[in-house]
Amino acid sequence: MNPTPGPNGSQRTRHPLSEAVKSSLLKTHSLFRMFIVAVLGSFFVFQLDIAYLWLTAILTTAGIVLGIIVLVRAIKLKESRLVLFGTISGLMVSAIMVLIVLTSALFYSQVRDYQQCARHALTSKASTDCRVQLENSLPGQFRP
Repeated sequence: MNPTPGPNGSQRTRHPLSEAVKSSLLKTHSLFRMFIVAVLGSFFVFQLDIAYLWLTAILTTAGIVLGIIVLVRAIKLKESRLVLFGTISGLMVSAIMVLIVLTSALFYSQVRDYQQCARHALTSKASTDCRVQLENSLPGQFRP
């Protein structure tokens, strides 16, 4: 083993990781990958159609649970900063997705009607008409 200089100039040797540490790191990385898939999945499923709001809610919930687990493991096991930063960023996206899911569930019929209108809008004017129709269908305190 070659000694490497430490931060204060002293020599330190690198010890190979034990099997338990390697297994723990692999589990954390696997959980992190599942977390990223859940967060991205919830975002992209929401883009498909309001009919998949239930799947978006499930993926968002799974993302939050996995994110908390990964965050605890990353702090406890002193994981890389990339995993920690990615987990915190993903949890922020999940928090925003919770707000979007709740808002979409609250105004489900209005959003569904807007999506159906926008799907058939071929021109800019038709698209604007769909947005105006959505704004008019919202309760008074939610209009711009």
